[in-house]
Amino acid sequence: MSEPAITINADASLQDAIGLLKQHEIHMLPVMEYDQLVGVITDKDLKRASASEAVSLDIYELADLISRIKVKTIMTKDPVTVPYDYTVEEIAALLFVHNISGVPVVDQTGKLLGVITKTDIFQVLISLTGISKKGIQFAFKLMDRPGAIKDITDILRDYGGRIASILSTRERADKGYLNVYIRVYGFDPVSRQRIKEVIKNKVPPLYILDHEEKIREIF
Repeated sequence: MSEPAITINADASLQDAIGLLKQHEIHMLPVMEYDQLVGVITDKDLKRASASEAVSLDIYELADLISRIKVKTIMTKDPVTVPYDYTVEEIAALLFVHNISGVPVVDQTGKLLGVITKTDIFQVLISLTGISKKGIQFAFKLMDRPGAIKDITDILRDYGGRIASILSTRERADKGYLNVYIRVYGFDPVSRQRIKEVIKNKVPPLYILDHEEKIREIF
């Protein structure tokens, strides 16, 4: 999460909220009243409020109006929050279900600790996939049985590969199978070419993405 959270008072103006979002390059502000979280306001809320009032106003009237509109009149009250001990995947599922871009993070007493957004989730996803290591990503359809993934990683390690990440899912896989994505790095030039041929012959992959040589093979 991002901490401490950038917040705004419920009695602040729409203009104040716009200024904070721009200054900190963020898209959501928790709204506070007497140290209590009472709502959230997003850049979409601000744009919607500004647009609804702008129809018949000139630029000076609009600027004056924006300075007088209170955050509490357009904020989302009783916002969705998450406890500080939630995992990233639990938060990602919650954001998806509620179709929201971020949530305040609170402790067991409801005190605001920070915020977490889709951007934070993307950063974690990038980290978990190990893409910063580049290397080669192999995708397989493997039988859903004990040891199936180990059989592959043993081959990769035999050729000097180091495992950056292993991701697997039964989603969109045939019954009784797993879709498995393994990212490996550390091959020398000879082993890099050899391992691709070995894998193709022993366990036909769905695709091979060689990020270092910029080669994509889809089967």
